[in-house]
Amino acid sequence: MHTWKSFFFLQVILIVLLPTINGDYNVLGNIVSFSLNLTSGGPFLFPQYPQADNDASNTHYDFIIVGSGPSGSVVANRLSEIPGWNILLLEAGGEANHIIEIPFLCGLLQLTNYNWGYKSEKQSGFCRGCNEGKMEWPHGFALGGSSIINHMVHVRGNSIDYDRWEAMGNPGWSYKDMFPYFLKSEDSHLQMQDEGYHNVGGYLSVSDVPFRTKAADAYIKAAQEAGHPYVDYNGKNQLGVSYVQSTTLKGRRCSAEKSFLRPVRKRPNLKIQTRSRVSKILVNPETKTAYGVEYIKNGKVYSALANKEVILSAGSLNSPQVLMLSGIGPKQHLEQFGIPVIQDLPVGVEMYDHPTFPGIFFRLNESIGIDLLKELTSSMTFSQYFRESRGFFSSIGGIEAMTYIRTNVSSDPDLSYPDMELLFLAGSFNTDYGVTYRKLLNIPPTMYNAIWRPLEGKPVYQVFPMLVHPKSRGYIELRSRDPLDSPKFYANYLSDPENHDVRTFIAAIREIQRISQSPSLQRYGAKIVDTKIPGCEGYQFNSDEYWECSLRTIIGSLYHQVATCKMGPKNNGASVVDPRLRVHGIKQLRVVDTGVIPLPLTAHTNVPAYAIGEKAADLIKSDWFNN
Repeated sequence: MHTWKSFFFLQVILIVLLPTINGDYNVLGNIVSFSLNLTSGGPFLFPQYPQADNDASNTHYDFIIVGSGPSGSVVANRLSEIPGWNILLLEAGGEANHIIEIPFLCGLLQLTNYNWGYKSEKQSGFCRGCNEGKMEWPHGFALGGSSIINHMVHVRGNSIDYDRWEAMGNPGWSYKDMFPYFLKSEDSHLQMQDEGYHNVGGYLSVSDVPFRTKAADAYIKAAQEAGHPYVDYNGKNQLGVSYVQSTTLKGRRCSAEKSFLRPVRKRPNLKIQTRSRVSKILVNPETKTAYGVEYIKNGKVYSALANKEVILSAGSLNSPQVLMLSGIGPKQHLEQFGIPVIQDLPVGVEMYDHPTFPGIFFRLNESIGIDLLKELTSSMTFSQYFRESRGFFSSIGGIEAMTYIRTNVSSDPDLSYPDMELLFLAGSFNTDYGVTYRKLLNIPPTMYNAIWRPLEGKPVYQVFPMLVHPKSRGYIELRSRDPLDSPKFYANYLSDPENHDVRTFIAAIREIQRISQSPSLQRYGAKIVDTKIPGCEGYQFNSDEYWECSLRTIIGSLYHQVATCKMGPKNNGASVVDPRLRVHGIKQLRVVDTGVIPLPLTAHTNVPAYAIGEKAADLIKSDWFNN
């Protein structure tokens, strides 16, 4: 009922104010964002995790888990299965309003207080047309971490990813080893799935998206006409096209909080504490043993002590910061800020991410995609969703289909290994009149007005190519020794010296164009929009030089950062944790999140994060029961 009230509040605002905004949809965006922030912790919230006003310092627990994203939530759930273990889970954010469970809102949620609000640092080789030359790097700020604001796309990754992960000196992380953990978490409701590759009964629901447009149907058929088989991309083969699989149930988001914490929140040995921002790990500098954490709550500094282990699950962006503030990181960098060095490790020196390009989209001669204003002002849309759990509000931000391809520039020896993912959206930045989509990729109004505003109210679809195995590597540094200062994120997109990433992107753009020429899309007159991106007017449209200029002008992140606390053998000099997730040289401290992944996966990292949590819990249980 509280979700219905929250969304009814938004509907009233839309119906009352739409006629008054005179086409200024930036005003509409501000209204909706304000409304969502207002309901964040507002009168429609019924807390399921009541918090004590004050927390005693120096309280002892067996395990302290820092961060409640997918990995941290799984570990909290699984370790608290042991009645004799006392668990503390600390989350920097608060409890999210149940309005976040409405999948359609996923994009808007990134514009609210549920996002840390991080941006990458300005660099010269990419994002030249973005606001201030910076990219948005969303990161969830609430119980459930980024799983409360992501687009819910469910992709495990390719078996080759995990076999190569193990081959880097990490026994136990092959696909054969990880596959049982994917199954353990999963509760599949998919209609089309490969036999033996899915499971029922786990905590995390995986479903088909109930809402599908005719545009998505046409794209699926067109991709097949272009030679891409229909596949279960989490099954036998990944190369091919499919409707998207999502972490939803009956048209509702399944976040880490909903899936793994909510069912066990009343366990007497599990304490879940919100608004508690960990500022450092407490480590004895002589014995190099982690024994607790310091955290900030309501402006006061507290400490909590761990008898067995501290488990850092703050995510690939925040875990490196906490380690470095604790004296664990690159010696020279820590000394720059006067931080006493406890362990010299390459924390944050390596980072991979999945870049995506928003600059290729197509006009149609028939309205078969998303008609946003019609949907938002229709009572049918609301009744369909709240009575039947289907319809427009069950869509995951408009993403409906995806294609994994191997481009003609790939040199990988395994012919079954994709190098690009194509995400189909039955609309584009013009579909919401510049309210949300453009802001997610930090596209400025001037850029939007030049390219997308002329298309407002017209049928358009977009395909986002996503580079799954970038050669370019970024890194993370501290901004200061103040734990409340955000780190510096250097994405380094498109910086590899052989220009491999650019060439792969261009090859994917060519394949998107080839698919658009297939009969099922040509039936609707699919035609590429040839308005030149500002700053690239000097190049012939559709030339390789034009697309490289475009890529370096507007590009975005799907926030799949990995390798910031890289896993690897102890003495190779490039890793932070060992294959049992223990921080090299530090006792009783593990990192359990996507930062440990040593290479970019053919995946959306939400699902691997759950599997990492599942495996970590088993490793921890094994270590403590066998010692």
